[in-house]
Amino acid sequence: MANVSGATQPKVQSADPGTADLPGKTTIEDGVVAKIAGIAAREVAGVHALGGGAARMVGAIREALSTADLSQGITVEVGEKQVAVDVTIVAEYPTSLQRVADEVRAAITRAMRELVGMEVAEVNVTVNDVHIPSDDEDDEQQEARVR
Repeated sequence: MANVSGATQPKVQSADPGTADLPGKTTIEDGVVAKIAGIAAREVAGVHALGGGAARMVGAIREALSTADLSQGITVEVGEKQVAVDVTIVAEYPTSLQRVADEVRAAITRAMRELVGMEVAEVNVTVNDVHIPSDDEDDEQQEARVR
């Protein structure tokens, strides 16, 4: 990840230039930044899931309990004015992995600028798996046999 100035800061403090003369400050927690990045990444066509194998397994359990972790597969490093994001995705087959990665990068960058109000130092995308729709059918058939 890039060296983001002030990266050890636990919270983001952002000021809207149009309201700089108003008293007070806005603090955005790192978890909120990660959640926004996760939502942006999930909205990209060709993204099947976020996170590595273990994270997806935990995510499946959370979804079963209706407590999905929207920041799964996302790591953020937040500075005073910049943010760096690492995201791990599972892409749908057959999609162009470069296109999906570029669109994830663009979606997260746009979300960080528009929703969080921060500059983006970098967005690193790791494609750690490809989802093949027939895998779902095989899993369903195997579950049916077990019942």
